[in-house]
Amino acid sequence: MQNFDYQRRTFVMFGRGRENEAGSILKYEGARRIMIHYDDASHKPDLFDRIKRSLDRAGLEFFVFGKTQEIAWADTVYEGINYCRQEHIDAVLAVGGASAINSAKAISAGALYAGDFWDFFSGVREPVRTLINGAITTSSDTGAECSAVCTIAREIDGKLRKFNKSSPAFLPRFAIINPELSLSIDNKSTAVAAMDMIAHVIECYFTNTPNVNLTDELCEGILRTIINTLPRTIEDPNDYDARANLMLAGTLAQNGMCGLGREADWSVHVLELELAATYRTLRGEGLAVLIPAWMTYCLKHNPMRMAQFANKVFGIALNYDDPNDTAFKGIEALRVFFHRCGLPQNFFEMGLPMVDVVKLVESLHLKDGATIGNYVKLDSTACESIYTLAYTYRQTRRLLPHYNV
Repeated sequence: MQNFDYQRRTFVMFGRGRENEAGSILKYEGARRIMIHYDDASHKPDLFDRIKRSLDRAGLEFFVFGKTQEIAWADTVYEGINYCRQEHIDAVLAVGGASAINSAKAISAGALYAGDFWDFFSGVREPVRTLINGAITTSSDTGAECSAVCTIAREIDGKLRKFNKSSPAFLPRFAIINPELSLSIDNKSTAVAAMDMIAHVIECYFTNTPNVNLTDELCEGILRTIINTLPRTIEDPNDYDARANLMLAGTLAQNGMCGLGREADWSVHVLELELAATYRTLRGEGLAVLIPAWMTYCLKHNPMRMAQFANKVFGIALNYDDPNDTAFKGIEALRVFFHRCGLPQNFFEMGLPMVDVVKLVESLHLKDGATIGNYVKLDSTACESIYTLAYTYRQTRRLLPHYNV
């Protein structure tokens, strides 16, 4: 196990009706003038009425700032920073999913910085001080409410580019997680959101760091929980307990605990980011196609590691004489699970009948032996192989009927 530093200051308030306590926690944090920042999906009149009544009871002033889209755009952050300065805002309350929470993180840091907030993402400066910031999550995908990572997008040369910055300053002071707020989310959005959780755990799970048994167990437990509860949620969108477990899994998947003391990979995220930048695809769908392709390519690196995944996550009997067989069955079980949840199996099912794999690889700029990832160092040839596997995969056996999404 490697040395590590870990601190999370976020106070989590979980359960039914906890959004009614937003005013009391903001007052406790010392806030007086609050900017409510929300995304389109979260703007429900009944929810906003409850939040506003809570702020009123606490004697706080509040202002509502615009909407964010499915992605946290840099332009929205600039507007939010200006709004905070004009209205003398001292606290930002994000309401929604990852887009609202990420843009709120950047706004709260940029409002107290004399320069351009983009300095944080270009490596010029580190964020130090922020406005009081909190989050009310309305989606099971989030994880951003307890994550030190902030993701902001901007368009460069006609391509959507996402930039990540990790800093303790971005951690929200508090997070309110009420699974009831996610009951209205449609099945497709729920399935796509779960993919982000799975990807974060898998990128930590497949590591070359030895003797990380405890975080192995944590990763495996989170994956089993998602695999068991996502179908329940799709079959009955009003199943509170399934939603609750799914939302908590999202928080634990992305709060940094899965990566403690171990080297994470992150190559699948890089491959998906390039796919999304070029073809404007849904993040979750891209991950559903690329993860099994990446696992297939990496199988030969450490068959026992992949076999352990199959055994601990899907309960497949471990074949000690041929761990490759167990590993392959685990990858196929993951594909079956994705298919049952209505997720695509290849680029064609994502709505991409024609994909220029060579162009995708060139856009990664892996020249002169450059690589991505840590579990297996992927050069341009390896990345081309993974994209090709994702493009050409065909179901070799009859899969279970997928759920209606």
